[in-house]
Parts: sequence; C-alpha cells; structure tokens
Amino acid sequence: MKFIRSIYINLKFYIFLIGIAIAYIAGYFVSPFIVAAHLFLIVFVLITLVDVISLYTPLNLKISARRHTPKRFSNGDENKIILEIQNTMPRSFLLNIIDELPDQFQERNFSIKTKIQSSEIKNFSYNLRPVKRGEYHFGFINIYVKCKIGFISRRIKEDCKIMVPTYPSFIQMKHYEIMAHSHRLSEIGVKRIRRRGHLKEFEQIREYIKGDDYRTINWKASARKTELMVNEYQDEKSQNIYSIIDMGRTMKSPFNGMTLLDYSINASLILANISLIKDDKAGLICFSQKIDVHLPAQKKKTGLQLIMEALYNLSTTFRESDYERLYAEIRRNIKQRSLLFLYTNFEGFVSLKRQLPYFRKIANHHRLVVVFFDNPEIRNISQNKSESIEDIYTTAIAEKYLYEKRLISRELDKYGIFSVLTDSEMLNINTINKYLEIKGQGRI
Repeated sequence: MKFIRSIYINLKFYIFLIGIAIAYIAGYFVSPFIVAAHLFLIVFVLITLVDVISLYTPLNLKISARRHTPKRFSNGDENKIILEIQNTMPRSFLLNIIDELPDQFQERNFSIKTKIQSSEIKNFSYNLRPVKRGEYHFGFINIYVKCKIGFISRRIKEDCKIMVPTYPSFIQMKHYEIMAHSHRLSEIGVKRIRRRGHLKEFEQIREYIKGDDYRTINWKASARKTELMVNEYQDEKSQNIYSIIDMGRTMKSPFNGMTLLDYSINASLILANISLIKDDKAGLICFSQKIDVHLPAQKKKTGLQLIMEALYNLSTTFRESDYERLYAEIRRNIKQRSLLFLYTNFEGFVSLKRQLPYFRKIANHHRLVVVFFDNPEIRNISQNKSESIEDIYTTAIAEKYLYEKRLISRELDKYGIFSVLTDSEMLNINTINKYLEIKGQGRI
C-alpha cells in the first residue's frame, strides 16, 4: 500500500495514453492503425515498467533530505533555511522538492526544481521573513523524483518536523551592537551628538591631541608635564533606561506585514542592548488594561535575556490602554529618576488630550520620551497631484492628519516632554539617536 501511495502519474503518461486511445479509435476506420496501436501499447507498458524499476531499485538505496534551520527566527528579518538533498542511487534524477512551510507564511507554491547526479549531495537555501512572534512549525519535506522518461514520479516523504520559535529581532540587535562597539553607528544613520558643557563624570587626564576642545585643557597638569594635558570626561553611567510599550488597540496597525507593536518590541530590545553597552541599566514595562510586564532596570547582561524572553512571550487583545494604571506603576516602583521611552500611537490630537495629564505627571519625576508613528502611506497621498474634487478632499484629509501629528509633537514639547515622530522602518535609528542625544547633553 505504501508503494502505491508513493507513485504519482505525470502529464507525459496521460499524453501517450491519449495518443494510443486515438490510434485505437482510428483503427475502427483504418485497419492498420489497430496493429500500430497494439505495438504502441506494448512499448508504452514496457517503458512504464522500466521507469518504475529505475525509480525504486536498488531497494536499499534512496534519495534523502534534511532541513537545517536556525535555533530561533529573528522577527522582521530574513532567516536562512538550508535543504540538504543526498542521492545514494546509481543514477541521476530530476527532482521537485516541496518543503512544508509553517502556516504563518501562507506559502502554497513553494517548490525547488533541480537535477541531482548519482552519489551527489546538494544544498539549497531560501529565506523566510516572519512578521509575528511565536512558534513556527515545519512539516514534511516532499521530494518528487522522476527519470528522464518522466512517465512516473516517486514521492519520498521525509519526516523533518520541527518547531522554530520566532523572537524579537536579535539580528538587528547584534548588528547595532557590532556598530556600537566599533564606533561605526554613524554609518547606519545614528548621528554624532555635540556634547553640551561638561555634565559628565571625570575619567582621566591625557595628552592633548589636535582637535581637542581647548576648554578641557588642564593648565596645572600641563605646567607639571611641560606639555599640554586635557581633562577627559565620560557620560554618566548606571542611569535607568526604560522601554515602555503600549499594547493597546492603537498599536495593531500593520506596516510591511508587521504591527506597530512588533516594531516597538524590536526597538525596545535594541535600545536595551545599546544602553547596556553604554553602561546604563535597562528595564522594561509593557501594559494595556493592566501592567503585563515590569522588569526593573539592571546592568547585568542576563537582564537582556530576561527582556528578550519577556518580549517573546507578550500577547495582547489590543484593547484600550489604561494610562492611569501605568502612572501608578511608575510612581510606586521607579524611585530613581529615569529615562522612559514610551512606544505608543495617536491617530489624532484628541487622543493625545486624553492621555496628556498622565504624561505630565510622569514627566514631573522622570525624563519622558513619547515615541509615536507617522503613516508613510498617508504622507504619499498628501503629496499626490489632485485631479478631481474627490482627490482634493482626500488630499486635504491626509494633510490634516499629518498636521495633527506635528501638532502632537509641539504640544508634548510645550510641557517638557520629548517626542519622536517616526516611520516604522526608521524607528530603531531614531530611538537610538534620541537616547544618545539626551544622554550626551546630560538631560536625563
């Protein structure tokens, strides 16, 4: 029974069979066609038998497949999958490889067509970009094998079932970490921040180098050394940096397949890692109708793993968020003045007005940065040329939407609350820029 289930008849088989049937029909009218039809049928059966024997012998040899996946996927990034196909049979074959991808990708036409020689091992790679956190289940690897004759295909079903968890974007996190350690953040859009004054911790006295600020010259040390010496300062360390993620309904909007919530989760992980590199403490708060996660700020590297696990396990029903509860949580549990990055979104000025009193209360005790999102699609609509009355109305609504976004930034600034209005694609860079700007200017 297993043998029968593994046989698949190809289109070429039916074409030849139809040709023989036509020959038999023609034989009713022209006698010589009957003889030709009998001959074709015998040849057809023999070729089919040869095709089947070629696919199934020797019995102890076969074509096998293995799938190599990462231990975990990085959400929003391209993740590489490798299929390893091995042919131990003494002849070459044409293959159609179908990998059963996780349901989340909704990919129904995935296949790899190739030719494999005898005793050959071939590797095939493809990329998958998950846009949701969670478990991704791979199924079987199906290999449809056929000879040059091509009447019959043999299906080989390899049990390569595996679950791969999808975590917040650790690939981007590592990328920014490498750039930070090698002082190359400016290459990916992170701005160099001009330091304001000397609101820093003294680190050491060193020799003057051309380009140093003359105001840092230590004249007493220079007199003792008979050469110019300068004071070197470093940013204050061990400051609390919190990422606060609003998991309410305003964060459900999708861009490029990912929700604003998942973009914020990725940015929070990157910010936590950068702040640890800068010798600060990283913490996390996630809330909606209640406080779902509160990880106190800490400087240990193990804290980053705790943050990643917490972000991976986040789930929400996208309901209205309770900012009063958030304020109470911050007031009760964060005693030291901290830098708070609040990831949220406002569809209009009215929605800001409802939450502004809580923002002002939080800003009385901490440095609050409200990160909210621009809509590039609406911006593109506002830039379109209007050719009809309907277009004029559409453009006017889009411009009103963008104006309210800018108005929100100005309103927050009026109360000493920093803001970051950003596209989802630029969220990571703009968040890091704001963190380095505030830290560099000693404004925490």
